[in-house]
Amino acid sequence: QVQLVESGGGLVQPGGSLRLSCAASGSIASINVMGWYHQAPGQQRKLVASITSLGAPYYADSVKGRFTISRDNVKNTVYLQMNSLKPEDTAVYYCNLNGGLQNYWGQGTQVTVSS
Repeated sequence: QVQLVESGGGLVQPGGSLRLSCAASGSIASINVMGWYHQAPGQQRKLVASITSLGAPYYADSVKGRFTISRDNVKNTVYLQMNSLKPEDTAVYYCNLNGGLQNYWGQGTQVTVSS
């Protein structure tokens, strides 16, 4: 069993920054992809960014140049640095770990971008 614990959400003004963290614990597959998804009210959950265990990142077009994903394999933690935040980034952000037969989700953390 794997547990994912997220932190770092909150309220920020447009143009501001937030850093999300997600710590994984348990029996984690050595080769995996960790990622962040977001889900706004009434919308489907969408991939924001992901990173492989070897460090290869992927970004949705909407966040390229503004968000940076990174991970610490020793701590089994993935980070999402979000800069130049926009009101349309407002959503619940979920951490995901996918590897082998594993697919786990965190509980979600709210990010609200508003003046």
